[in-house]
Amino acid sequence: MFSIYHQVQSQVSVIELYVEFKQLPLVVEEPDPIKEWEGYNSESEEEFDSNYEIVDSNEGRDHVYSTRLTLSQNHSKLNSDTIAEAIKSLVKADPSLKIEEVQSRFNYMISYRKAWLAKQKSIEKVFGGWKSSYEVLYTWFEAMCQKEPSAAVEFESIIPYDGNKIAPDVRIFNRVFWTFYPCPVSQDGNQNIVPIAFAIVEARSNGAWEPPRAFHMFCIRHIASNFLRRFKVPSLQKLVVKIGSSKTMREYNMRYQKLHEQGEIYTEWLDKIPRSQYALAFDEGYRWGCMTTNLVECINSVLKGVRNLPVTALVKETFNRLNELFTRKRAEAEAQMNVGHVFSEFVITKLQAYQRAAGNIQVNCLDMQNEIFEVREIPIGVEYRVNLRQCRCDCGDFQVDRIPCLHVFATCANQHLDWQVYVNEVYRLDEIRKVYRARFRPLGDPTTWPVYQGPRMIPNPTFKRVCIGHPKKPRRCRICGGNGHRCSRCPQDVGSSRGGSVASAPY
Repeated sequence: MFSIYHQVQSQVSVIELYVEFKQLPLVVEEPDPIKEWEGYNSESEEEFDSNYEIVDSNEGRDHVYSTRLTLSQNHSKLNSDTIAEAIKSLVKADPSLKIEEVQSRFNYMISYRKAWLAKQKSIEKVFGGWKSSYEVLYTWFEAMCQKEPSAAVEFESIIPYDGNKIAPDVRIFNRVFWTFYPCPVSQDGNQNIVPIAFAIVEARSNGAWEPPRAFHMFCIRHIASNFLRRFKVPSLQKLVVKIGSSKTMREYNMRYQKLHEQGEIYTEWLDKIPRSQYALAFDEGYRWGCMTTNLVECINSVLKGVRNLPVTALVKETFNRLNELFTRKRAEAEAQMNVGHVFSEFVITKLQAYQRAAGNIQVNCLDMQNEIFEVREIPIGVEYRVNLRQCRCDCGDFQVDRIPCLHVFATCANQHLDWQVYVNEVYRLDEIRKVYRARFRPLGDPTTWPVYQGPRMIPNPTFKRVCIGHPKKPRRCRICGGNGHRCSRCPQDVGSSRGGSVASAPY
């Protein structure tokens, strides 16, 4: 077991040179300083102005001129190689270093291109070359699988052709999927994110993001954002969020009917998305209450800056940073168990709030044999049915979160039952510790790794940016998703002069 921590401080010194020229008092006519210096300077007036700044400082003295010498943006000595060497420690600590931060390290504003080239060269010096990284990727994965046999790696490559013949001993990298044994779940019982697996693909597409034994769900925030962009009705956008977040079918049908009353066009748009992929009431318990992509996006904080690295360095960083994450989370779970806690902090906070609210609930037994009860909230008079055997309550919280709701607490208190048996085992600290029980094994020195005998891996040349600057993209309509026209000229826009039908792509 090992952990890696990066603590790097870097400071770049800046030297400023000031030169004073004092005018002789016997001279009657004050000369032009630039004309005087032209005889002693081989530079032209334009070159001089770009390299020197003349400041008139006559405070307390007569005819004194001060110049601050600063380097120009095209100074030949301060090239991208020099800058790359100066920022190596910064790039090693944070590979996602912004270009603006690179520019601010020096006494003048260097060009964006020079700063970008310097950062790329510095990354190559610290983490390895961009092209050579593909060649050692197979070797690194073989070493990982040898040290950790439970790890899984799957490559997908393209066979290159030299004319009509297959190029020997060469493969073009297309995709790679890998996972480590200590990553079996996506979220522990304390709402902590745990990576399942990783993949490097050519682009975000439906074909690239379809893992096995997974259920595709849509983020309710993205659906609501697309709804607002399509119809421009903020009040109904909130209703769409409530429809997706409904925990029971009764709530869903009631809110869905409200949207239908506002206009049939809105429900037709929503019906194009399968209910099981956006509505909590129809997800069959797969969401566990997670309605947004925060579950996925939060892992970016763990792997911050990794995507800016060469491919092999990227894979290494996932290994090192996950080792640090598992070591820390395992210690936190053990510390809570040592002080006598049974459930996670997230569950304890919820259970305490439910216990306080369960005092104003009246409980009636309907079927003791099947453990069915009827509860009534005294202040508002709303009635719910609780089925302890099936772990269901009409409020929906019991079956969604898998922890007792306030109605279950009231029922257990009335019938002298232990409420802890109705808390799902994933929220127990001993189960959370099992998530992080496995240790990452060090891979050892590269000289001890097995010699790779397979084909040489190269990057896909079609993905290389061939032009300078940001890649150009065609216009894309926000209504129909088509290219080549704006949304104001979309033929499918109902409000446009051309008319048309409703957009066919709601998400």
